[in-house]
Amino acid sequence: MSVSIPERPFVDFGKISRANKSFGCVITEKLDGTNSQVVIEAGKIVGVGSRNRWIAPGKLTDNYGFAGWVERNEEEILKLGDGQHFGEWFGAGIQCAYGLKGDDKRWALFNTGRWSNPEERPSCVDCVPVLYAGEFSRQVVSEVMQRLAEEGSRMVPGFMKPEGIVIYLPGSRTLLKETFEHSNGKWLSAAAA
Repeated sequence: MSVSIPERPFVDFGKISRANKSFGCVITEKLDGTNSQVVIEAGKIVGVGSRNRWIAPGKLTDNYGFAGWVERNEEEILKLGDGQHFGEWFGAGIQCAYGLKGDDKRWALFNTGRWSNPEERPSCVDCVPVLYAGEFSRQVVSEVMQRLAEEGSRMVPGFMKPEGIVIYLPGSRTLLKETFEHSNGKWLSAAAA
């Protein structure tokens, strides 16, 4: 056998996170909407997307009106600066709607480390609420879920049926979710029924 360079993309093993950096976490409210993103390069919006495709304004090309909203709010959204900005598009007519009516749809960014302060983000953009930041444990997750169930959504106060939480482990850059319904996933829940 002679070793040669294969005609296929190289997949590396990846770095292993240091344990002493991996025990912290940030827990945010998981919003029940639709995943969305805006890509800004050289001060221009070059892409608007859903979770799995590029979108544009139009009945057949948009995702619950997000691309149209971005187009109407371009000047303000450009204040995010260059980068790929991920968030959740939620509100009237999207999933559980949070009790919002009419055209009341909102975009909440996921990057809480950068966008939690409302004075540092565009006025038309929210950020998912941080429910806890500190040492990770199952007990903490249970306590945060219980408090969310009792107090309701922090994103939309008064909405008493929040979806759950997202747990971010910064050491390994891992995202985990915990939901009130379908805690093992929608497909496993459906199979068990």
